Amino acid sequence: RSLFIYITSVCSLPDLFSYSPAAGDGSGIEFSTASEGRITGIRVWEYNNYWGGYISGFQLRYESNWTADVGVNSGNPMEMILYDKEAIIQISGKYYSGYIYELVFVTNQGRLFKVGQSYGASFNFYPTQKGNELRFLSGRQNGSGITSIGAHWAAILNC
Repeated sequence: RSLFIYITSVCSLPDLFSYSPAAGDGSGIEFSTASEGRITGIRVWEYNNYWGGYISGFQLRYESNWTADVGVNSGNPMEMILYDKEAIIQISGKYYSGYIYELVFVTNQGRLFKVGQSYGASFNFYPTQKGNELRFLSGRQNGSGITSIGAHWAAILNC
């Protein structure tokens, strides 16, 4: 007689995801930065002219790989590299006249990364479940800048 013992490790996906609906006017082409792994960096470009500026483009880094540019990557990029086990847990900002003018990223280690001009209507994104972090951004861009942005939150499972 043989005795078979099967030991399985099951990592079920908990129902721990949420979406912060897009802020902004939303003209142009849709984008999504969805990728594998944990977000480890943010790079943002700001378009400046005589009356101020708006967010023209950005990239997210997943593990050690940067996503394709979203929007326009002109001018000097501002960048934040996250520490080990650091995660984005809140995004706020402002939008006005068709563009996102300001983005503020807050991490679970209390760091803040602010880019852009504090001008326009405010928005504030955060996960609805404890322990969630930013997984990707979506929205629209029109070839000159970011016209709307939304945030997707979920837990990172280590199974």
